[in-house]
Amino acid sequence: MPVNRIQKPLLRIVIITSFNRFIMKAMKKNAITNTTMSATPADGSHLIEAAIAASWSKVAPFWPLKNLIAVNPVYGFEGLPFEAGLKQAQAHFQQKHLPQGMQHVNRESIKWLQAFFDEGQSTIRMPHRDLGFLKSILPLIKFDQQIHSNDGQKLQWLTKLSQKPETIIAEALLYLGIATQEKEKFLTLMLTTLPGWAAHIQYRTNWADAEDAASPHSITQSEYLAFRLVLTCLIWPEATALITWHQDAVKNADVKHLYNDMTASEESYQARLLKQVMEIKPAEKANRSKAQLVFCIDVRSEPFRRALEAQGNYETYGFAGFFGVPAAIENAVTGESHASCPVLLKPAQTIMEHPNCSHHVCKEGHSRLQGIKKLYQSIKYTFTTPFSLVEAMGLGSGLWMGLRSLSPNTAAKIHSVLKKAIASNYDLTPDIQAIPLAQQIAYGAGALKMMGFTANFAPLVVLCGHGSTTQNNAYATALDCGACGGRHGAPNARILAAILNAADVRQALIKQGISIPQDTLFVAAKHDTTTDEVEVYTNDAAQEKVRQINALKQDLRKARDENSRWRAHEMGVYTNKDRAQKATALRAQDWAQVRPEWGLARNAAFIVAPRSLTKHINLEGRSFLHSYEWEKDQDGASLTTILTAPMVVAQWINAQYLFATLDNVAFGGGSKVTKNITGKIGIMQGNASDLMHGLPLQSVFKSDEEAYHKPMRLTVIVYAPKAHIDPIIKQHAILQKLFGNGWVCLICHDPNEQQKFSLQRDLTWRKLQ
Repeated sequence: MPVNRIQKPLLRIVIITSFNRFIMKAMKKNAITNTTMSATPADGSHLIEAAIAASWSKVAPFWPLKNLIAVNPVYGFEGLPFEAGLKQAQAHFQQKHLPQGMQHVNRESIKWLQAFFDEGQSTIRMPHRDLGFLKSILPLIKFDQQIHSNDGQKLQWLTKLSQKPETIIAEALLYLGIATQEKEKFLTLMLTTLPGWAAHIQYRTNWADAEDAASPHSITQSEYLAFRLVLTCLIWPEATALITWHQDAVKNADVKHLYNDMTASEESYQARLLKQVMEIKPAEKANRSKAQLVFCIDVRSEPFRRALEAQGNYETYGFAGFFGVPAAIENAVTGESHASCPVLLKPAQTIMEHPNCSHHVCKEGHSRLQGIKKLYQSIKYTFTTPFSLVEAMGLGSGLWMGLRSLSPNTAAKIHSVLKKAIASNYDLTPDIQAIPLAQQIAYGAGALKMMGFTANFAPLVVLCGHGSTTQNNAYATALDCGACGGRHGAPNARILAAILNAADVRQALIKQGISIPQDTLFVAAKHDTTTDEVEVYTNDAAQEKVRQINALKQDLRKARDENSRWRAHEMGVYTNKDRAQKATALRAQDWAQVRPEWGLARNAAFIVAPRSLTKHINLEGRSFLHSYEWEKDQDGASLTTILTAPMVVAQWINAQYLFATLDNVAFGGGSKVTKNITGKIGIMQGNASDLMHGLPLQSVFKSDEEAYHKPMRLTVIVYAPKAHIDPIIKQHAILQKLFGNGWVCLICHDPNEQQKFSLQRDLTWRKLQ
């Protein structure tokens, strides 16, 4: 965290508080008079509360670095037609020239927000954060001359401020002269002129779990608005000019060409895709497969599935990467836990994962490793010892940096060996006893039925979660599984595999028409999307399955080589097949690599259909593939879940990439090269920008000028009769909003009529030629 912007004001606070000195200068210019602010606003608390709620409805949440989740950055405008949402987004978020007064307010806001929300990065902690946001900041602001210039009347007003944020908001709006009909708009502008921090607070107050919401300390939406308004009153009392500025921005917003170009690109892509799908008809399943593998619907799974299917008699399925198990995962060794499910859900249970070695030995090794890390950090971040640390470790650090730069793979191997020597290496096994048997049965049946995977089981069924491996990458969790809350998906795969291997669960599934053969074994695996390596977890594999598993591993390595060659080409690394795997592995270990992989860039379609519909099509890694068989879903329950959960998440991903490409400053993270981490929660550009709330430039652009991602809205193709889809849309407002306002294009591939239909904005169908 930069010292000049954050620690300087806090040092001043510590010094002034220690000597108990406080100097007040009588400055009359722009002073807040006692008479102006002592008047109590007319009783209209309900109007203020309504304006506060309406202003926050325009702000999308944004998750911290530890679990970055894709979200539509203009989520607050999805209630408008898409083109109108584009215009509002431009007017609210893409204005590069804020009034000078607002820029000053933002600079001072950022300084205090960084200090309050810091999660261990700073060496001097802001005092009294346990009191909450407003109660800790307001008493300290009076020591910050950059805000009040030691104006005596401003300081006196600060001292007499109400403790209730809604009252502060009402008083501040009265002082600034904001008309009643403009209050909602003005409060909205208090948020959208510093959208990154507003997005983080939207996450903390509406989306975070209880632990995150209170960590490091609590805040409410009203408190944040009160804070912004207090600074505005002190720094820029002429802030009514902001409303005029915004009105001009709305008037000048022009998205016509952008919308027309995007629509043309979408229509061209859809025509090519539908032509391919039209030529393929669902086929009957072949004889019993060697193995069946269930991958996440993530677009990165599609080319790998195709590469694996080319190796032999393999079937692949697509399902949301949390495998239908909304759980919190706790590591019995480290004590760390996290929610491993989509953010639209809350964990139903906490599942403990135990090591396959002595718990005491593993715990001791972990404690030893953590002790070394804490010792190093404590020496590094104190005021004097960093100088002696450099002297003591300079030569070794220099050699290590050289090795990491010149031979990343060698450095990674050495690091792995040292880590294993200090802390025991172990595998984890979930304890599913925390899940009641009835719930286990529901999880198993729900997952299998939703995919239409209820018969013809292979001897080996692999549930393959995914995650990524990168070095020195603040955005690492953005490459992990969004369905698992920005984490690796292997724990969920292990849980469902354990459930489906349980004898009592299998016995209960028979009553639901799902008969799993006795010789079928479910195993978990993890697909590393950066290296294309697939690790199969075989702790519980019987001896007779070892041969089958080894054969599968061999074909997985062949698929890795094949897919790595394609991915290397996409990354601009032109190499032969033998070196492609090394090239992708190198990108995972290179700490200077700004593009370790492309993530979900170029995503464009979400296809809900049997694999046979798309198996022989090269979808170019641009499609989310969710397995579904409508004949086995007569009540539409599975399709309802798919459209209201995975499809919505896919739309968020699509919108995040779309807007980060359109304007990487307003909706993205800017260049990785010039970023700074702040408070361990987010990214700034330089040392005092807004909190950047989107994908970095290198995730969507080949170069500073050439985009890799193609900005298009999500195209959803459902293989099911129209009559099957219509009731679902009528019952769910979220679908009416996304389809009716044109944020998502829905195409029905009707198997009864053997024809395709496009859903219009009035929610009627148009036959496609």
